[in-house]
Amino acid sequence: MSDFIISARKYRPVNFDDVIGQKVITDTLKNSINNNKLAQALLFTGPRGVGKTSCARIVARELNNFEISDDNSYNIFELDAASNNGVEGIRNLIEQTRIPPQTGKYKVYIIDEVHMLSSGAFNAFLKTLEEPPSHCVFILATTEKHKIIPTILSRCQIYNFKRITTEHMVNHLKNICELEKIKFEDEALVLIANKSDGAMRDALQLFDKVVGVNKEITSDSVHENLNTINFETYIKIFEFINSKDIPNLLLITNQLLENGVAGDIFISGLSSFFRDLLVCKNKLSENLANYNKTRLDYLINSSKNINYNILIEYISILNDSELNFQRSINQRLLIELTMLKITSLEYNEEKKNLNLN
Repeated sequence: MSDFIISARKYRPVNFDDVIGQKVITDTLKNSINNNKLAQALLFTGPRGVGKTSCARIVARELNNFEISDDNSYNIFELDAASNNGVEGIRNLIEQTRIPPQTGKYKVYIIDEVHMLSSGAFNAFLKTLEEPPSHCVFILATTEKHKIIPTILSRCQIYNFKRITTEHMVNHLKNICELEKIKFEDEALVLIANKSDGAMRDALQLFDKVVGVNKEITSDSVHENLNTINFETYIKIFEFINSKDIPNLLLITNQLLENGVAGDIFISGLSSFFRDLLVCKNKLSENLANYNKTRLDYLINSSKNINYNILIEYISILNDSELNFQRSINQRLLIELTMLKITSLEYNEEKKNLNLN
């Protein structure tokens, strides 16, 4: 059996300083604990994979002054509301709160995906949350705060976790590469970060997938393993659209789909490419396109030859196509129709007055 440990587990934060991209929250929690002003009911809300559960476990350790190696399992109780959302699970939890901790000062109850609790479970929990025992701290975690009843929200101190920025994720991945002695290209790590959509856990999973096959992380290896499209292919597609070369545009689209690129990934990627062209039309926003100098120069130069409003039209068409993709019966036809719409788009000078040049 291999001794391999997934990166998300191996590099899970063990203290507040280890948490990536949530400095405002970690500083607030740290100060609240140090000053003995932490509420007994906390709600951690935000996208998945951004550190909510990790922070909850860190809070539990810090409250009890436990070291990382300490066996504090008697003080931390975790309930996954996604699989235990009934009244019985909450009643069992409430029964446990009546017993003081055997070690340390507090018992900490972490309820993950709390929005999935049934209405009966919420009501059963309400009284305990309103008047918690002095030795108990409740940490609720959710990705969908709007589904939690107002009476629960009003009794919690709410911490809004944000998506992790590309910069924070890339820096963290670089640190891991250096620790693991893995060679990498900066742009390859940017691709992984962008693909993860702000979720550090997803970035680490993708990182493991690429590293599991290749000893070096390159842009090509990332595209190959994640079934994404490289920059040079987007350039070809862009040139076919610009020259209105419909046969070659349909051929390259077909080739990508035949090679295993998911249709929605194709549409989303092309939309992002046009978005990058859009931001490169203005000096102030060109750094929003995360590319190396060579590719950024290409985008800047190419953006000069295409109108701002045409790019907006392209992105709008692609966005509509992406929204319709999952419910489409013939997804390949939808993609081909999208390409035809973009290629046949005519620019009307009278209607286009907005210009950011």
